[in-house]
Amino acid sequence: MLRILHSLPRTHKLLLLPVATMVTVLGAQKLITSYHDLNQPQTPLESVLVPLPSDSAPGVPSLRQERAPVAEAIDRASRALDATREHIPLSELAATEIVDLDVITSAEASMASEAEPRDAQSQVALHEGALDDGALHMAIVLGTITSGMLNVDDSVEIADATSYEDYGVELYEDDVSFLELELAAEEPFVPEWETHIVEPGETFAVLAQNELGLGYSEVLALLDDLPDPRMLTHWRAGHSFDYQLDETGRLLALRMMKNTREGVLLERDSDQYAITAIERQGEPVQRLYAGSVTGSFARSAQATGLSSSSVTELTRILQKKLDFRRDSRRGDQFQVLVESDMIDGETLDSRILAVKYDGERMDLTVVRNTTDDNFYTPEGSSLDPAFARHPFEGNYRLSSNFNPRRLHPVTGRVSPHNGTDFAMPIGTPITAPANGRVERVGNHHAAGRYIVVRHDNGYRTRYLHLSQPLVSQGERVTMGDRIALSGNTGRSTGPHLHYEVIVNNTPVNAMTVELPENTSLSGDTLIAFQRQAEPMLAALESGETGTISVANYERDNDSDESLQ
Repeated sequence: MLRILHSLPRTHKLLLLPVATMVTVLGAQKLITSYHDLNQPQTPLESVLVPLPSDSAPGVPSLRQERAPVAEAIDRASRALDATREHIPLSELAATEIVDLDVITSAEASMASEAEPRDAQSQVALHEGALDDGALHMAIVLGTITSGMLNVDDSVEIADATSYEDYGVELYEDDVSFLELELAAEEPFVPEWETHIVEPGETFAVLAQNELGLGYSEVLALLDDLPDPRMLTHWRAGHSFDYQLDETGRLLALRMMKNTREGVLLERDSDQYAITAIERQGEPVQRLYAGSVTGSFARSAQATGLSSSSVTELTRILQKKLDFRRDSRRGDQFQVLVESDMIDGETLDSRILAVKYDGERMDLTVVRNTTDDNFYTPEGSSLDPAFARHPFEGNYRLSSNFNPRRLHPVTGRVSPHNGTDFAMPIGTPITAPANGRVERVGNHHAAGRYIVVRHDNGYRTRYLHLSQPLVSQGERVTMGDRIALSGNTGRSTGPHLHYEVIVNNTPVNAMTVELPENTSLSGDTLIAFQRQAEPMLAALESGETGTISVANYERDNDSDESLQ
């Protein structure tokens, strides 16, 4: 209907507005009701019938038609709407009867053809309120269509079609779209999140002023309030952040992630920005990796799909009991249970839960204890057994301290003393301070006869100036085993033992370095650990590689216990 109004000349619009309103309010219901009644048997005519000739196409729906389905009536009304796009003079219409609309005593319309020029008297009559053929045609069609599209269902009552708004003539100015003014509704502004990807050479200060509507002073204040301003001042090309602007183009909110887990959210509060830390929690996911040794253990482990960090952690765990160069053999099997946090499809913070190594020379199974984050065997034995402070029994005088900056008495240069010397008689038994494997047995012109032991906790110890080694290279030793006899060989000023402790390939003071204590589990602590370890051990035994759920094994174990 609006499209019809908009397409008419301005003079028609001015004339048609009161007529359309009148017909819509008072005549539409009358016309449709009469059409409805006309299709009922023995019903007198009570309406104005303004049909088109039968050969006109398209045309206004004729009220003289016989009863027809609703779909056909709607189709005729639709064609009537299309017909109004082309002007149809009233000379082609046949008015058969006049209906009394109560508010009008009479109505006149010019039946002249559009082709006939209007004289001056007709022009005056038009301005005084007379209707031309196009206006009357539009009034009839509008009143008919807006009242319900010719509903002929007997069970449905047709509601009164009306309008109470006085729109005014100013809506119909030629330069104003009636459709836009009628339908456009003012919607509340809803800010949307947008993403900005940092370009090479781009700085936040310039971007904030050019794109985010911030002043230079606001940028400086914002950076001062950030817990880590480098997130915005030291960004790299390719980094991204999300932001919202208000209706004026000024920054409303900004969200930037420092990494997958951590970030900040800035939200404008009056003239300031409230800063909230973002901490994303991942969903723990377990995955079992399995492989066999085919060469280097590290490469064999990496071939299973383990990350570099997990391979490093696995090597550190196993080397406390396993000498890879001597104990690992081609074909040795191993399984590794790893837990990671999953965030947006990315695995983070992988940590080993359990390891099983089936080797030709050594079998080892260890499980992480979540209470102290250390690894234990299923029996509760620690991989970090106690480490004795002194490698001998009894008390002997300390003759020379550890001193990495000791000066040589002759040259005056720094000549580090990386061990601790104990004065003792030749032949005094030397014992292993912790479990380990003999790494080297040799003879040196300055150190004399010596032994190097690699211990299960990763430490190494060295014993110099010995009179006799009691172990062989590659031999496994236990804490307290005799490994040598003290002496005075090599470059020595008297009988003594030179003892060294090396941590991460760096000599440390054996008398002050922190040494592991006996942390083997027992009592209630052991029972709690073994219950916790059951599902992880079951996952290792299953051999089902790939993503698994330790919770499934926990439920299975609970079910088994309930049946007992």
